Amino acid sequence: MARAEEQSEKHCWVCFATDRDDCSAEWVSPCRCKGCTKWIHQSCLQRWLDEKQKGNSGGAVNCPQCGTEYCIIFPKMGPLVFFLQRVDRALSRASPFAAIGVVAGTVYWSAVTYGAVTVMQVVGHKKGLFVMERADPLFLLMGLPTIPVLLVLGKMIRWEDYLLRLWQRYTCKRSPAPGGSSYRPRLRAEGAGAGDHLSVSRTLCGALIFPSIASLVGRLLFRRVSSNLQRTILGGIAFVLLKGVFKVYFKQQQYIMQANRHILNYPERHRKGQTEEGEDDAEDSGNV
Repeated sequence: MARAEEQSEKHCWVCFATDRDDCSAEWVSPCRCKGCTKWIHQSCLQRWLDEKQKGNSGGAVNCPQCGTEYCIIFPKMGPLVFFLQRVDRALSRASPFAAIGVVAGTVYWSAVTYGAVTVMQVVGHKKGLFVMERADPLFLLMGLPTIPVLLVLGKMIRWEDYLLRLWQRYTCKRSPAPGGSSYRPRLRAEGAGAGDHLSVSRTLCGALIFPSIASLVGRLLFRRVSSNLQRTILGGIAFVLLKGVFKVYFKQQQYIMQANRHILNYPERHRKGQTEEGEDDAEDSGNV
C-alpha cells in the first residue's frame, strides 16, 4: 500500500513539491517520462519554458529527459495581433541584412569622403574642387572609394623586405661567421611572422595617413616645385625611399646582432656575475 501511494503521488521535477503540498496546483504530464519526472506544475513548466525560449515564444522546446517536443497551444488572437506578429517576425529576419547594408553604406561613403579629401590635399583645394565639379558623378562615385583601397594595397607591398632578403643572402655567402661558427639566424624577411609583421591596424593607419605625410614632405623638400601634385608625388617617393632605407638598415643590424650573439657556460656566467658584483662593491667603497 505504501509503494502504491508513493507511485500515485505526484512530484514536480522543477520545484520538488508534491500534490500534498499544494492541492490547488495544476499538474501536467507533457512528455513520455515516467516515475519522478512524469509530472510537473503547469506554472513551473511555464517559467522553465520562458527560460529556455528566452523571449522567442515561437521556438520549439523538447523535454530534457526523453526528448519529446512539448505541444504548446496558444489562445486565439485577433487579426490585428496576428498582423503585428507577422510584421515583428519579418523585421526580425530582415534586421541582420539591414545592419550589414548600413555598415557597408557607412564604409562606402567614408571611403568616398576620404577620396575627395585626398584629391583636394594632393592637387590643391581649389583645383581639386574644380576637377571634381567638372567630372562625371558616376566616375566620382566609382573612383573616389578606390583611393583608400589602392593606398592599403600599396602599403602591403613589402619591397624593402625583398631587398633585405637579397642583402642578407649576399652577406651570408661573402662573410664567414666570427670564430668559425657556421650558424646563421633565420632571415628576418622570410615567413609570415618575420620581425615587423604585417599588422592590420598598422597597415591601415599607415596607408590612410600616407597622403598627408607625402604632402608635408613635398612641401619641406621640394619647395621650388610649383605644382602641388608634382610636389606631393615627389614627397611621397622621397618618404617611401627614406623609410625603406632606414627599415632595411635597422633590420640588417638586428640580423647582425642575432648572428653574433654568444651563449655563456653556466660556470662562466656565474664567475662573470661575481666579477661584476666585485667591481660594483669596489666602486661603492671608492665612492665612500
